[in-house]
Amino acid sequence: MKKLSQSLLLALSFSFATMLPTIAMATGERDLSTITGDAKRGEYLSILGDCQACHTNFAENGKPFAGGYAVSSPLGDIYSSNITPSKEYGIGNYTLAQFRDVLRKGIRADGEYLYPAMPYTAYTQLQDEDIADLYAYFMTAVTPVDIAPTYHTDLPFPFDKRSMMIVWNGLFLDPGPFKPDPSASEEWNRGAYIVEALAHCSTCHTPRDVMMGEKKDQYLAGGALGSWYAPNITSSINAGIGNWSQEDLVTYLREGLLEGKAQAGGPMAEAVSDSFQHLRSEDLQAIATYIRSVKPIDNSEQKAPRDSYGAPFDVDLLLRGTEPVDANHTLKSGESLYSAYCSSCHQNDGSGTPEQFYPSLYHNTATGDYNPSNAIAAILNGVDRKVGETRYYMPNFGVNSPTQALDDTQIARIVQFVYEKYGNQSVKITPEMVREVRLGGPAPLLLKAQPFMLPGMAIGGVILLLLIIWGVVHFRRKGART
Repeated sequence: MKKLSQSLLLALSFSFATMLPTIAMATGERDLSTITGDAKRGEYLSILGDCQACHTNFAENGKPFAGGYAVSSPLGDIYSSNITPSKEYGIGNYTLAQFRDVLRKGIRADGEYLYPAMPYTAYTQLQDEDIADLYAYFMTAVTPVDIAPTYHTDLPFPFDKRSMMIVWNGLFLDPGPFKPDPSASEEWNRGAYIVEALAHCSTCHTPRDVMMGEKKDQYLAGGALGSWYAPNITSSINAGIGNWSQEDLVTYLREGLLEGKAQAGGPMAEAVSDSFQHLRSEDLQAIATYIRSVKPIDNSEQKAPRDSYGAPFDVDLLLRGTEPVDANHTLKSGESLYSAYCSSCHQNDGSGTPEQFYPSLYHNTATGDYNPSNAIAAILNGVDRKVGETRYYMPNFGVNSPTQALDDTQIARIVQFVYEKYGNQSVKITPEMVREVRLGGPAPLLLKAQPFMLPGMAIGGVILLLLIIWGVVHFRRKGART
């Protein structure tokens, strides 16, 4: 109840923010002759920042950096914008100062506020030189895409009022730039700068509070990311990756696969495909050095390292002579569903293929995690990442499955079987949990409070009006007496 009250009070504050006029900023005309940044270096920085992953709609064969990619948020899909140098639809008329304001303040050239789906809360830490190089790259080396946007962000009231971000930024935006720690090594500082600023790791891996701001005291301790869950990557042995070596982490970032521990799916698969695999070795080493130094946070009921659970188990031992395998909905048990839909790739004993193209289901962080969201999301959404010339692919079994769509109960039974035989046996999976993941993950309290916000704003407005009237009457009476 206390959190709900806080939400309503802040929503009231937002209502006043929506009344504030948006200050339009003059759109400048770019002068290429004044661009002094290093475009080649800016290209590498854009890879470090994983810009293409969100600003290119790969699913619809979109042009590079032309926008239209749906970034899932608990409040609704937020579509990325065109960041090519198109003067009509992109950032072609942005000055360097306006480009800097986008990255550091989340403010567009026209004065409108961005939503933090664009990770300006991390990019605010970028150094001036890096911003100048990024500007040079996008203005001179990226092909303009002069195509009107097909998708538009349409969040429910009051979240559709971008001016409300004035209040949110005041609460949660810590202005940069990054300041190196003079007591730490050059490699550690390089890793800290990449993780905290360019790679914006905390925007996914840090849990959010009731107002969707990052919980600073839970830095990198894991957070919901739509249907997926960005796991704890602190140095906690059980909840995090404290039992990973330096080379384990470097290998995972570069390949998206660490045999006997983990494989990348969902947004992390995109990060590996579009960013991490292309980084220089020294930068991967720096990232690993910094992340492995992050203080351990044990914030779950994890009793052992996530990759330590399970052992081979032949599903045929449970099935031989018991259930017919056909298409007439006779497959009811977890083991029969696993045998029909999973064993051909992950093998009857859950060991995966020899080269781990299809990974083992035991000694796997996805099945050993106390939070089963990623195991469920992998079945619902599939896995798709490309490393080098190899495409790692698992079909989805959701609504638009290329094979066969499974319902919530079927998926729950499969995941329960996998957890019991190959993973964390203490976890119990229900159809309701699958449904929640299918619908985009757990709804935050802010969204649950949304139906009450308009009445709350109205009541707050009435209260404010009454206070003003009371104040006017009070001072008039006081003046009359004197």
